[in-house]
Amino acid sequence: MNKCMERLYNGIIKENPTFVLMLGMCPTLALTTNAVDAMGMGLTTTVVLVMSNFLISLLRKLIPEKVRIPAFIVIVASFVTIVKMLLEAYLWELNQSLGIYIPLIVVNCIILGRAESYASKNPVAPSIFDGLGMGLGFTIGLTVIGLFRELIGSGTLFKVAVMPDSYEPLKIFVNPPGAFLVLAILTAFQNKFKLKSATNVTQQEPLACGGNCASCLGTTCTENHEKIELAKQEAKNKKGEDGK
Repeated sequence: MNKCMERLYNGIIKENPTFVLMLGMCPTLALTTNAVDAMGMGLTTTVVLVMSNFLISLLRKLIPEKVRIPAFIVIVASFVTIVKMLLEAYLWELNQSLGIYIPLIVVNCIILGRAESYASKNPVAPSIFDGLGMGLGFTIGLTVIGLFRELIGSGTLFKVAVMPDSYEPLKIFVNPPGAFLVLAILTAFQNKFKLKSATNVTQQEPLACGGNCASCLGTTCTENHEKIELAKQEAKNKKGEDGK
């Protein structure tokens, strides 16, 4: 259970997809004009993340290595189709607001990234919590940006008027430039308070793999580093034995 809680913490705080890893920027910038749509997109993505992580982890030993990416896409696309049909049946207004961005969940880099880096290599329970943590982190990120944009740009919160009648909304915040502006301001605050994000994390030492990401086989840099250090130690020991 501790590992499951660690996956939740990792997705919500430590590696938040929006504010730390800065992944899934397309829906983040396009669907945060109000908090309702932002939260709806985040929760929709969370459902797909959890279900796809569950099934991919369950089938991880059965999916051939050479076709793993096409298999992941088929699984994700199946769940996206189910979610879209449910939205059309029960949440028609939200479905209309999210529009084309629901089918685009299939190629969301967060979902494929978690499938490749975690669900395909770990047991079912931690994979479910990994998807839940990443999904909730994504939802929180979108909702926070949506709250700022909606409040300043429309004078409402969750589509309910909260500002006095004399307030003149700054419409730029509900237009495309406003998304970049709010994201930049929030990122600047992260950097100001030295919080971890994609824009202020420095590489302390060279990558164990040399940084050749194009030839990466999917293993983590930590694993590569351990293998390299072990190989160096074995070579050193063998050299010592030969010298004797």
